Amino acid sequence: MLTRKQYELLMFIHQRMKETGIPPSFEEMKEALGLRSKSGIHRLITALEERGFIRRLPHRARALEVIRLPETMAPRIGGRRTFAPEVIEGSLGRAAPEPREEDGTDAPRAVVVPVMGRIAAGVPIEAIQDHTHDVTVPPELLGSGEHYALEVRGDSMIEAGILDGDTVIIRRTDTAHNGDIVVALVDDEEATLKRLRRKGASIALEAANPAYETRIFGPDRVKIQGRLVGLLRRY
Repeated sequence: MLTRKQYELLMFIHQRMKETGIPPSFEEMKEALGLRSKSGIHRLITALEERGFIRRLPHRARALEVIRLPETMAPRIGGRRTFAPEVIEGSLGRAAPEPREEDGTDAPRAVVVPVMGRIAAGVPIEAIQDHTHDVTVPPELLGSGEHYALEVRGDSMIEAGILDGDTVIIRRTDTAHNGDIVVALVDDEEATLKRLRRKGASIALEAANPAYETRIFGPDRVKIQGRLVGLLRRY
């Protein structure tokens, strides 16, 4: 799935090429999306190319080709498209089949949780919303509500016991308490795993590694997408 800005840029390029046969310039893309600099456009184009939606043609100026359009669109909240790690149908509460014990009693049933891509425990990366695979989770690790999993990339949460390569189990929620470790979406574009701190009217995303600075945002720039409830690790 695409972030809101990625989707808007893809559709702008597609519509312009339908109308004129020529891709828009970086300046036109920047103005259309209301971005402050062309570096944001470079980042969005790279993300679209990596996801297989567009292709850059070498040795040609303004040479972009739209390969495909998204089959489904991200959900709308308040009229704006936003990242929301959706739980795939049947993923929550779907018990994985378990053999019966030899004495005839039922074995504890595990729960299948969808892994929805990667999350940054470091410098925020673009939100990813791809159902890559499933993990089987002991039911006692989960509480009520919907859950999804994310693969951790980065080392900013190592002092909280979260390492690069871990899989975190997230309860889907848009609220959290001070001190909770959350999936935070910044500016509807970048997702990161950090400890939440509220400081007056501001929101601080706090790392658990002294090498990383605490980042502070206005309340309208951060959306809570879930709260950490568990962790899986392979040795």
